Amino acid sequence: MYEGFTIVFVEDDLAVRSSVTETLELAGFEVAPFESAEDALGQLGSSFAGVVISDVRLPGMDGFELLRRVCAFDTTIPVIMVTGHGDVSMAVEAMRCGAYDFIEKPFAMERLVEVVSRAMEKRALRLEVDTLRRQLQDRRGIEATLLGNSPAIRELRRQILNLADTPADVLVFGETGTGKEVVARCLHEHSKRSKANFVAINCGGLPENLFESEIFGHEAGAFTGASKRRVGKIEHAHGGTLLLDEIESMPMALQVKLLRALQERKIERLGSNQGVPVDFRIVAATKSDLKELSVQQKFRSDLYYRLNVAVLELPPLRERREDIPILFEHFSLQAALRYGREAPALAAHDMLRLMAGDWPGNVRELRNAADRFVLGLPGMHLDAADAAAAPTTLAQQMEMVEKTLVEQALKQHGGRPQAICDALGIGKKTLYDKLHRHGIVIDDFRPAPGGERGMGAL
Repeated sequence: MYEGFTIVFVEDDLAVRSSVTETLELAGFEVAPFESAEDALGQLGSSFAGVVISDVRLPGMDGFELLRRVCAFDTTIPVIMVTGHGDVSMAVEAMRCGAYDFIEKPFAMERLVEVVSRAMEKRALRLEVDTLRRQLQDRRGIEATLLGNSPAIRELRRQILNLADTPADVLVFGETGTGKEVVARCLHEHSKRSKANFVAINCGGLPENLFESEIFGHEAGAFTGASKRRVGKIEHAHGGTLLLDEIESMPMALQVKLLRALQERKIERLGSNQGVPVDFRIVAATKSDLKELSVQQKFRSDLYYRLNVAVLELPPLRERREDIPILFEHFSLQAALRYGREAPALAAHDMLRLMAGDWPGNVRELRNAADRFVLGLPGMHLDAADAAAAPTTLAQQMEMVEKTLVEQALKQHGGRPQAICDALGIGKKTLYDKLHRHGIVIDDFRPAPGGERGMGAL
């Protein structure tokens, strides 16, 4: 039932010890019976995989002292106390001291098996969290920050490391929730600038009348309320990195001043005519097409071309679905540690459901889903109808994965067969066989009349 897990059972009565041991073994548990608490202690430690069952009254060290010893090195090991009728008050005291549960003699074996099963599940979940925590701590370098093994994320990590130590300013493009700030921090932390400040500012979150002062700083008396000199974000980022998130929201008038600061590496505080040399790197992040905005004269074209030298494009989560399991595991572990909860196991059909989702909010939305899952809130579990229809066999699960990948390719390439075949590495006959088998209508993925038509349609 729980492979590698053991029940340490302490009972000085041979007949009881033998009977209970046999019952637990028939229930599928591995049992290590002991006559004394002293002998049992030698089998226990902080990494002990299992639970302890102990009678309260024992020769030598009693069950109460055994509980104290176990709690001294690991309070998370479940200890179940077995008590006689006259020992109930002692058992209640044991519960206060950390016992998982107590069972009063005489007891039904079914009751014991039930309590042990719950205790074993609790211990298994605790050890799983500890293992995941160690795995998280063992991750090193950029792989610990940008998780995933998909080709897209591996290429992104390669590009970041390639650009990190260059002086080039970087434009990071990606949908909402894809991790643009995480990428900016990776560029900073893996560069020679890592010992200086990483300064982030959201261009869409500042009132326009405060923007110039926030970015460039001001001198005392520069405007009403400016009682003393204030260092701006660019100057604070001297020697380090400045992230301008949602740069498309920056007012046009300030875009001119930013361009000048980028070209001259010098700024002027509000209320001052003296230039201040600054050594900083700009990482600009956007979810918008800056080139299109520049055509529409909503973003300065000269600033766009100044930034459009080193560009990192972040893949949306739907284009790297194979990374969803490791990301969800990571976020679940973080949530478990943050909320003081155990990290529950996710059923296989639920994971397939996660991998099949569109995730418009990308990694941020997946992290929120993991939080809800750990907290036991709605939004993660299948309802009864879905659960009944969920794939169970390996073949059924593979069919679901295949259907998801085909639909993803159809969406990406607007229903154009040749482009889809090239992306999936299959022939057209194979594609149409799969469409027929999965009941997918290719026309549902083609642009509406009047829009761009698929060039590869047969």
